[in-house]
Formats: sequence, structure tokens, C-alpha cells
Amino acid sequence: MGDSAAPFDHSFAAGSGPERRAGAPAVSIFADRGYLRAEMAEDAAAAGLRVAQTGPLERLLADAPGGGGGTGAVASAELVLVDCPMAEGAQLAALSKLDLDAARTGAALVVSTSMGSLDDVFGCLDQSDAQILVSPSRAERVIALGQVLARAGARVRELSEEDRLSLLRLTDQVTQIAQKLEALSSGQHVLSPSSTVFRFDAAGDLGEGGAERLGDRLVKPPRPPMPDPRLVRRIIRHRQARARFLPADLFADPAWDMLLDLTAAREEHTRVSVTSLCIASGVPPTTALRWIGQMTEAGLLQRLEDETDRRRAFITLTEKAADAIARYFAEVLSPASAAAAVV
Repeated sequence: MGDSAAPFDHSFAAGSGPERRAGAPAVSIFADRGYLRAEMAEDAAAAGLRVAQTGPLERLLADAPGGGGGTGAVASAELVLVDCPMAEGAQLAALSKLDLDAARTGAALVVSTSMGSLDDVFGCLDQSDAQILVSPSRAERVIALGQVLARAGARVRELSEEDRLSLLRLTDQVTQIAQKLEALSSGQHVLSPSSTVFRFDAAGDLGEGGAERLGDRLVKPPRPPMPDPRLVRRIIRHRQARARFLPADLFADPAWDMLLDLTAAREEHTRVSVTSLCIASGVPPTTALRWIGQMTEAGLLQRLEDETDRRRAFITLTEKAADAIARYFAEVLSPASAAAAVV
């Protein structure tokens, strides 16, 4: 934190370049690593944003309760970028306050952290619909900026569920392409684009059917029992076993893998942390978090606060998702389906 003597970095706040373009959305950037602040500021300016201030995390900590005031990270910014790889008490308090301020002002919030701190960071960002990135590459940060701009300009929330999930798949494809380009020189293996087993209609209902018409009324049959968690765990193991014989990136399907994991956990009466769910997804954590966000907005997943520790939160199926899962397993495991498979 050698930058603490200055109120903020001036390298991107002064001048008449694109970062000071009149009318451009303003962005505040907080990170302890100087090179990272410079990269984030360059990318933001290239995206047409006006970089209002950059500085170390202690400037953000000054705004936390008991911090003695501060500059107000969201007071003059429509977007706040924060890099917080190690989240301890002071950092979490600062992020919680920033989350509340962003929700109050409507500012967009993008926070990058590490896998080890993901649960804590996720737990304190529950008001502003913040984007969380896990050890992101520069390409992933650029894509996050694009998502913020698209959400502000294209009113993504007003699209149908099918269109929004199509946009998510497209975002994942762009992410994979960018990661592959970055990995060409290092020889890293990158997952391929993912798809989902569910189709959403404009009304937000899962699939087609699931209801029977009786006269002029649409009657929904009672929910079948949930599948045995031992069966679900066996399916998960079988899905994971494919990677021992065939390239794993052929089968990336994070939505289904997360739904299976949560289905088993529901029947086992266990809670699933966001870190555990990211691992179960089989895709990079940042990609998994995008899917969790979209599936939450689609009414399939919900956030469950930890009653014993308000800083932590868990993910669980909604009743809507549980109903769809129960009906799916009842159909595929029915005698008629089994007979058709044999034929």
C-alpha cells in the first residue's frame, strides 16, 4: 500500500483524453497492485469510460464504518471496480458498505477476489447485484466491463429468459475465445462453451408441458417425489468419469451439473456454499458465478443467508426448480421411458 500518501492516482484522472470524455460514465478503481490498477484504468478508458479515481484498497477502507470518513467510492462514479484477493474483517466491512452504497445509488459494482475468499466476499455482496470475478484474466475483466455497459444500454433485465440465457451462452463463448487466445503462448487447456439442458419461455416457466388442460382450466398435476440423492450422486459421478476417457471440455454443462448437486444436497439436508457450487459446475469460477446469477434471476436458485454468521450465504434450489427436477426424474425414470430406451 505504498500509494497511501496520495488521495488518488492522477495518471488517468487528468488530461483531455478519452478517460475525461464529457458525458462518459465515470469509474472508480481500487486495487493494491499498481500494475493492476493501471491495466484496469487502461481497459476502462478504452471502453469509453471516464476514470474518475484510482487508488489502493485503504482508500476504500476509509469509507467503511469506523474508517474516519473517506472519499465516497460511489459518490461520483457509475461503476466501481475493486480487486480484493484477500478478504479479512476490514475489507469485508468496506465491501459491505460499498455494496449498500451501490444499491442505493444504482452504481454498478465489479469485485475480483480469490477462490479462498469467495464465500466471504459473496456473503457480503447481497444488495447491489455485484459481478464477482475469481482470479480473472484481463480478458475476463474486459468482458465484465462490456456486460455492465450492455446492461445499462440494452436493458438486459427486460429480455425474455430464453434471450437472456442465450446472451449468457454468447458471453461464455466470447470468454472462452479470449482465454484461448491468452493461453496460446502458455499451452493452457481451456474449457469449451457450455450449454444448458433447460429451455425457458418468455414467461419464465421451465420447459414445455408440465400441466394438463381440464375443460377451460390449466391444472398442474401434483409434484412427484424428489429423486433419491444416492441416484443423483451416482449420475454426477458418471458424468465426471467421462473426463477420464474423453476430453472434459466436450461435456461442459454448468447449469445441469449445479442443479444436480443442489438436488442431492436438498434431499441430504446439507447446505451448499457458493465455492462448493462453483467446483460442482466443472467450469471456471467466474463462469460458474455468471450462471448462478442468471439462474437466480430466472427463479431457479436462491440465496440463503447463514443464520449463525450473517457474513456467509448458501445457494439452494427454489420450489420452482425443485418441481421441475422432480418432474424430470419422474419422466425419465418411468417404466414407459425405460421400455422406450430398451427398444
